[in-house]
Order: sequence, then structure tokens, then C-alpha cells
Amino acid sequence: MSRSTSRNADCGKGRVFARAIINLGACALALLAATPSAFADVLPVGVELPLTGSMARAGNAQLEGIKVAADMFNRGDGKHKVALTVIDDEAQPAKAVSAVEKLASQGVLAITGGYGSNAVSPASEAADKAGLVYITSGAVDSAMTSRGLKRFFRIGPASGYSKAVLGQLSAMGVKSVSIVVSTKQATTDLSNDVSTKLRAQGVTVTVHAFEPTMTDFKPLVNKIRLQDKPEVMLMIGYENDYIGILRAAKVLKPQLKAVMGVWAIATPKMAAEFPDLVNNVIGCAMLPHPAQFGSAEGKAFVDAYVAAYKKEPDYVAEFAFVQSMLLFNAMARSADAGTLKKDGIAAELRAKPHDTLIGKVSFAANGENPAFSNNMAQIQGDRIVLVWPKERATGKLNYPALPW
Repeated sequence: MSRSTSRNADCGKGRVFARAIINLGACALALLAATPSAFADVLPVGVELPLTGSMARAGNAQLEGIKVAADMFNRGDGKHKVALTVIDDEAQPAKAVSAVEKLASQGVLAITGGYGSNAVSPASEAADKAGLVYITSGAVDSAMTSRGLKRFFRIGPASGYSKAVLGQLSAMGVKSVSIVVSTKQATTDLSNDVSTKLRAQGVTVTVHAFEPTMTDFKPLVNKIRLQDKPEVMLMIGYENDYIGILRAAKVLKPQLKAVMGVWAIATPKMAAEFPDLVNNVIGCAMLPHPAQFGSAEGKAFVDAYVAAYKKEPDYVAEFAFVQSMLLFNAMARSADAGTLKKDGIAAELRAKPHDTLIGKVSFAANGENPAFSNNMAQIQGDRIVLVWPKERATGKLNYPALPW
């Protein structure tokens, strides 16, 4: 072969190679151009929760409910899918804010989760600043819906817990109550509301406040035993507080008729982990154990939860499921309307009342669900029995009855 022929052949090969590169580049550009529409049905959602630390039991129960909601939505919607990004805030306010800011930087469209008003409050402000909807069931501080935030939503305000506690005490005919309350804002607000209304009904109320760092509750419980001598001891705090109070009470054995808590006490996990402390304790719970639902959605929720976690859900998981399904459906409607970047998710959440596993949810302009009312339940061995209101009861209240 001559040099000229060789050069021509090389040139031909070069032209073929160049055409291949051009064609490859064109294909790549075409693929990139197609990518947005190909992935337009994926809705990124942030999850910020305390998965470690003092509130890890509640945080992990919420995460389980959120994951079940995502799985059921993704299997049922067909057109849209949600993709979760989860960050542990360790029940620390600063870390909750950092988690929200990181999720926002990663492009999530909304956030579901949060537990504990002291963490949820700054986290939801950070979300609002970033233009993101933040929906929760894990914070009840009454001031949270008076901040003027346009994108904060809460399905279970403190008023629903107060109604339940007052309703149960009234049904029991209680004449004297000692309230043991954490000095955190949400717990203090609830204590003030309950004690004010009880006193207006002629009930004798004594309030004992404690710092969140307290671990030895014996001096406080001893005051209740020797001075107050009430019929009922009402604990308004969090999981670790309840355990400390109940351990002190088991040693000192005050002469009570009942022990009552509020959130995060009447759960299967507490009953399983601390059977010697929580039996006969009364607390707020939407869901009995074993779980019972009459609706198709409720049965599907329980079936999916049991399949995923080999246990039955508690009310914390139920709340998280409800808030997340509300969010996912609102996101899908907003995507269909082309308003995802125009506060369409918030508008869809407020647009109409929603039938859910916790009853009717209807968000006011401030993101509150004012119709919410909780149930009261009692731990009876390995069962959790709804005991108030009467129309939702699944069993009879043991009263008088104590854990010791």
C-alpha cells in the first residue's frame, strides 16, 4: 500500500471515528434532554427525626410509619413516586436545623417528621425560610402556629391531648390530681391548660415542675406521697421522664388510684420494654394494641406495617403515616397542576378536609388541625385498650389500678 493510500485510509478511519463521536455526543445530549421528563414523577421528600438520643423510640416509630406511607403511595399512585432522604437530628435543635438546611440543599420538595417542640420549632422555621412545607405530628407547643409560617402543618395540636386527658379524668370522677411536668415549653403549656380547667371544675390540683435534666425523681414523688396525697398522678413529659418517675413511684408507692401520662407512654414498645413499670398506666393513644381498623386503608396500613416490621404499629407510627400520606397526595396533586415551585403543596394541603385514620383533618390558615381530639388508652399486660371516649373504647378501664 502506498503512503498516499495509507493516509487516505487513516483519514477515512478518522472521519468514521469523528462521526461516531458526534453521534455519541448527540445521543448523550438527547438523553440529557429527556432526563427531566423521565424523572418528573419522582418527588423527593426529606425526613428529619431523632433516631438516636433521648427520643429515639418515638423517632424510629415515626420513621416506620413514614416508610410504610411511602411504600403504599408508591405502589398505589402509579404516576408519581416519592423518594425519601432521612437525617437523624438526635433530638438536638441545632442538628434539626442543620438537617433541614442539608435536605433543602439536596433538593427535597417538602419535609415530614420532627419530634419534640424544642427541635421542631427551629427546624420548621428553617424549612419555611427555604420555601419547604414541613408537616409533623410530633410537636404540640401552642405558639408554633402563631409564628406566621405559611408552610408549617401539624395534625395533632395540644388541644387534642388536653381534651382527652380532661375527658378521662372527668369520666373517672377524679377530685384531686398531682401533675409532674417537665419545664419544656410544650409540656408547660399543656400542664397550664389542664390544671386551669381542672381547678375550674373544682378539682384540687398540685403542680410539680422538673428540669429536663432531672434523673432522680424520688424527692418529688415523696412530696406527692406525703403532702399531696392525690387520687391521680399525671405525668406530662417524655419517655425517659416517665420511666424515671415510675421507677421512683414503684419504690415509694404513693397511695394513688391511677397513674396517667400523655404522649409516648401508651405504646406497645413501652409495654414490651418496661412491663414492670407501665402496667395499668393510662395515656393518650389513637390506636389499640393489637391494632383494630374498620376501614380498608386502616387494614392495608396494618398489613403493610406488620409485613415490613414483623410487629403491630403504635399510634406514633399511625400519626406519621397519616401526615405523610397527606403530604404525598398533596405533592402529587401539585405536580399535576404544575404548582410544585409555587407553594402548591401548601395550597393543596389546605384545599379541603381529608378523611384519615385519625379522623377528619382540616388545616386552618396557620397550619393547625383544630378538630383533632385524641383517645385515652390503658396498658393492660401486653395489650393497649382504648378506654375514652366511650364510643371508641375497645375495653374496660381498670380503676383503681396501679403499676405496682
